[in-house]
Parts: sequence; structure tokens; C-alpha cells
Amino acid sequence: MTAILGLSAFYHDSAAALVVDGRIVAAAQEERFSRKKHDASFPTGAVDYCLAAAGLTPSDLDWVGFYDKPLLKFERLLETYLAYAPRGFRSFRQAIPDWLRTKLFLPKVMARGLNGYRRRFVFAEHHESHAASAYFPSPFEEAAILTVDGVGEWTTASFGMGQGHRIALTHQLRFPHSLGLLYSAMAYYLGFRVNSGEHKVMGLAPYGRPVYADLFFKHLLDLKDDGSFRMGMSYFNYAQGLTMTSAKFHRLFGGPPRRPEAPVTQREMDLAASLQTVTEEILLRMVRHVHKTTGAKNLCLAGGVALNCVANGRILREGPFDDLWIQPAAGDAGGALGIALFIEHQLLGHPRNPQPTDSQQGSLLGPGFSDDTIERFLQQQGTEYTRYESDEDLCAAVAEALAGGQVAGWFQGRMEFGPRALGDRSLLGDPRNPEMQAVMNLKVKFREAFRPFGPAVLHDRAAERFEIQQGHESPYMLLTFPVRSDAELAAVTHVDRSARIQTVDPGRNPLFHQLLRTFESQTGCPALINTSFNVRGEPVVCTPADAYRGFLATHIDLLALGRCVVRKAGQRPLTEAEVVAHLAQFPLD
Repeated sequence: MTAILGLSAFYHDSAAALVVDGRIVAAAQEERFSRKKHDASFPTGAVDYCLAAAGLTPSDLDWVGFYDKPLLKFERLLETYLAYAPRGFRSFRQAIPDWLRTKLFLPKVMARGLNGYRRRFVFAEHHESHAASAYFPSPFEEAAILTVDGVGEWTTASFGMGQGHRIALTHQLRFPHSLGLLYSAMAYYLGFRVNSGEHKVMGLAPYGRPVYADLFFKHLLDLKDDGSFRMGMSYFNYAQGLTMTSAKFHRLFGGPPRRPEAPVTQREMDLAASLQTVTEEILLRMVRHVHKTTGAKNLCLAGGVALNCVANGRILREGPFDDLWIQPAAGDAGGALGIALFIEHQLLGHPRNPQPTDSQQGSLLGPGFSDDTIERFLQQQGTEYTRYESDEDLCAAVAEALAGGQVAGWFQGRMEFGPRALGDRSLLGDPRNPEMQAVMNLKVKFREAFRPFGPAVLHDRAAERFEIQQGHESPYMLLTFPVRSDAELAAVTHVDRSARIQTVDPGRNPLFHQLLRTFESQTGCPALINTSFNVRGEPVVCTPADAYRGFLATHIDLLALGRCVVRKAGQRPLTEAEVVAHLAQFPLD
């Protein structure tokens, strides 16, 4: 047996992943256990879970890998400071204590966190970990690989090839020129949190017009035909300062950054639309160049920018590749899985056997809880519930409630790895109800009303409601497609008539597939609203206790914990003070 633990930590979205004899056994983000969104600390809870899932202890591990090379990152920090000195001293001074306490001594830090592990640690470059996470679980025998994010050590984008059990990255774009940092800079300027609010910019973009796109190309970017670019660094402050944008940037776009509490105006919508247009143009140029250079038929994507599902949809529809596979945990958390698979295949040379769909197992790699465990928990709470004896009865009851306009918390099986809820830690609603988007945003998720919801749709019905080519799939909700004019899916149709869809098949998630089939048999609609089971500022729920607290603190009507169903009617409602206390645990993001 060969057991390999992969870790990502100390920047944002810490995670752990365990690979045993080439199979992904477990993977999870630390935030789900600590309940601190985007937790960057050593992933103690995630490590404990991964080892317990395989019945191992740290001493049983053969290899432990870390997803990037801290010494190379420190080199960038020093060289960047020297290049901008003395202007960058405040930023440098703020960063140094953390490096001296933790990041320069990672083997010792990891050894303390893995008490009992006595073997060596392996460090891969950041974009190698991204590339490994994208290619090795993919269904392709051979594929081009493109990674795009903020920055790793020095690299901000890279591409190369995966063949058999090996990957090779041959081209790179280097810091400070970065599409991910450009997107984060605009998120900051629009009043959203960096490394957290970028998806809000993407959701806001369809409300605007790209009227500022020419300013990007004229002042901020010197874009080449191959998708490479240089940025006008005088407009940015992230290399040397404590903010993302400079006064020159603010003058270019007519004012200071939006305050997070301020109303979102048409100007912010137009800026978001302009950024999204520029992002898609850059990515399409990159993809065409990668295809021209590699000659590959298939493409694998990873890095934080690969979570831009609107751009991904255009790459699939308009790009030159036959097919596309995107790592579901495309950001830094996925690096933990990437380094584990990199050790398994690249370093140890173990063969790789691509699966017809993929080897990510639906990305359902987190903790699961038995019905008996759930029932004991509910009994301890003194809660009224109904336990159904079959999946058929459970799905019939939940589908009926959804068809009647109720919002359901759906807590089943193993927790998802990655930012998307894929039918195991989900909030569900009827996508035909035009009021459901506002209800779920404002009364359940407690977030901005403009935020769109994605639909989960039966894989063999997707082409009837969305403009997706027959044979293509979107199992990880990472692709956006136009909604057909006769689809009647008001609650999941964005203002530009698009939707970020999840295609659900019986192989990856049989119970969720059964629920969708049951809902279709009752209503004629093969889709449901599917959004993550959390409120604004809170990580996605992990345990039955997390789900139950969220159920009591929101306007969710029904909670399906395994085969146990709790209905809001008959439960003691929380007082206003109790709701406020619950939400106060999770700062706004």
C-alpha cells in the first residue's frame, strides 16, 4: 500500500487530500471543520478527517507533499521589495513576521501537525500542483493543460501537456503580470473582498455593459495574440503596497473604490461587465495559442481563474478543443489533491488509468454520516422529525415540498470538495418560481439580491432546456450555457439568459439523480435550483449540527438529513437575538 497525503495551507483555502494506491480516498477544505471561511491555517481538521477515512495514522503515511515551494515565494517577496524600495517597505514589514514564524520553516510546522510522521516532505511548484490536479483525475489519455491564477511562486499562468502518467509545463507568464490579480484588483475596487468576492463580480457583470473595456486595453494591458500580456503597473498597488489599485487607477475610472456597504450602481455593473469581457478575450486567446502549440484535442483547466464559469462556457463553445475538463476544486484547495497525485504518478511513476467520466468521484470526497448517527443527533436535540424507510419515499416527500414552493436543505452522503455544492450539501428550490431567487437570496442566504443561482438538471434532459451540445456535460457546475427561450426556468435564468448548470447523472450522485427524476415525474421539470447550504459569510455545512443550526437560523422550510426530514412547522423558532448570534459567527465576505 502507498499512502500519500497532500497539503495546501498558509495563504487561503487550506486543504488536505489523501491518495491510497492511486485512488483518491478523501479531500476536504479546512474551513468546513474550523467554520472560518477561507481558513488558511494548517489543515488539522481536514488531515484528521482524511486519515480517519482510510483508517490510518500519520506514521502510516509513505509520503506527504506541499502544494508549492515557499522558498521561491520568499524570493519573489524579496525581489519585489527591492524592485520597488523604499515604497514597498510597509507591505514587506507586514509580511515578514509570518514568514519568519511559519512559512520559511514548513517542514518543522508540518512535522508538528503530523505527529508521528518521520519520512520526507515533497514540495512541488504551485502551478505544477494545479496542473496535476487538472490532468491526473481527468478522463483523458492525453490533454493540453492550462493553469491561470493570481500568482504561485513567480508564475501566474502556465501551459503544457499531460500524457500517460506524466505532465510537463513548458510555457509560463510571470508576476506581476496576472489575470487573476487583475480580476482581484477590480473586485477590490468594486468593494468586494479579495480572494473571496471575485465570483460576485462575475455574477454582477451581466447587469452591465462593457463600456470600459477599451480603457483596459489602452491603459491597463498590452495584450498579445497568444494571450500573454504586460500590465501597466502604475495603475496597481499589489506589488508594493497594502491595496490592490493605485490613485492613478482611481482617476482612470472616475473615483475611489466603492465602500463595501454602498449601493451597487450602474457604474459598478458596467465595470464588472468590462472586466468579464476582457477576461474572456484573454482566456480565448490563451486557449487558441495552447491548441496551436500542442495540437491536443482535449484541454484541462485549473487555477482560481478556472472557476470563471462564464469564460469556461465560451472556451467550450468557441474554443478549438473537442472537450474540456476542469478541476472542481480549481483554486488553492485543489493544490492539496494535485501534489498528492503528482507524487503518485510523476515522482513514483505509478501508472494512471483514466476513467470514462473522471476519477474525481463526483468530487464527493468529504465526510459522510449514517442515518443512525443523524437520528441520534436529532433525538439529542429533542426535534420532531420523520424517518423514511426508502430513498423513494424520501425523494417523493422532498419533491412534493419543493413543488409546493418550499425551500429545502438537502444534506446527504459525502461533502463536496471544492466551492460548489453538487447535491450533497445543497439548498434546493423550484426553478420555475420567478420569486424563488429573491426569496433564497434575501431570506435564506442573506446575500445580495443580484446573485444568480445555478440549476441542477438531469444529464439526459439538459439539452432540452439549455444550449448545451448533446454529449457534453457539466457535472461540477463550472460551465455557463444559454437558457432556451421555452425553458420556463425563471429562478435560474440570469439577466443575460444564461445559467451555470450542473448536469446530474446516476453514476456520480445516484440519490440526487433520483430526487430530480422524482421532481420531474411530479412537475414535468427536470431541474432544481441548487446552491450551497450556507448563509453569507459562512462555510458550506459539514456536519448534521452545522445543517441543523443553519436550518433554524434561516427561512428554510424543510431539512432532509439523510432519510430524516425535519419541517419548520412544529419547531421552536429562534429568537431574533439567537439568529443574530448565529450570523455573527460568520463575518460578511
